[in-house]
Amino acid sequence: QLQASGGGLVQAGGSLRLSCAASRNIFRLSAVNWYRQAPGKQRELVASISNAGVTNYVDSTKGRFTISRDNAKTTAYLQMNSLKPEDTAVYYCNVPLIGWGQGTLVTVSS
Repeated sequence: QLQASGGGLVQAGGSLRLSCAASRNIFRLSAVNWYRQAPGKQRELVASISNAGVTNYVDSTKGRFTISRDNAKTTAYLQMNSLKPEDTAVYYCNVPLIGWGQGTLVTVSS
């Protein structure tokens, strides 16, 4: 019900845009969260956007990542700029009223 995509291998300083496509219209009523989990670490919340468009970011991504949503397409995005090797992780989208996406791997090389 949630399809995440857009991960890949990028050099430090590069950009990627992740997408999270929902198959249910209830998407419009729900917040959207992006989490990430690096090897050997706990999953952490990276960014969130409310159903009204209010955004929040973890300090380490402020100014580099932008979360957005297109309710008409029931899709959320995470634009990631100025990527760093420490951003390497599996990224998951979460829509609390729907569930979790399958995760997409982001690898940033130095």
